[in-house]
Amino acid sequence: MKLSRLFSLMAAGTLTLLLGGCLADLTGSNYDRGEARTVQAVQFGEIVDIETVKVDGTKSGVGAVAGAATGGLAGSTIGGGKGKSLAAIAGAVAGGVFGNYAERKVTEGNGLNLTVKLDNGSFISIVQQVEQGNSFRVGDRVKVYSHGRTSRVVRSN
Repeated sequence: MKLSRLFSLMAAGTLTLLLGGCLADLTGSNYDRGEARTVQAVQFGEIVDIETVKVDGTKSGVGAVAGAATGGLAGSTIGGGKGKSLAAIAGAVAGGVFGNYAERKVTEGNGLNLTVKLDNGSFISIVQQVEQGNSFRVGDRVKVYSHGRTSRVVRSN
């Protein structure tokens, strides 16, 4: 196997692993580690409207940095002398652009904008990622958990 092909495969594998770490689960049943054992306010209500929305992917810069590093590495295996340096720079730029795009696409998803009429008569709206096997319908009784800037809607049994 040619050395440049080996570097390209390693670069693609590294980018895939780094972007996999960017995936976030924004469903109602997923909790960040920092949310464990914290007090959350609970309100009860009924879903009055559901709208399908798109949740944008993250733009943390991890994809761009990983792409630039792997692209630069892959580019440095091409040519020799001054051409090798130019190929490394071009590879880093192209890898950065691709990595940024890939991060956004890998982490975007489908969501629901749930409008809830709380038992106190007020209305709130929360967007969360669609969760497989846990669909909502207008009229469902729900609990709304809130802690700081984070809220989630779950079915109330």
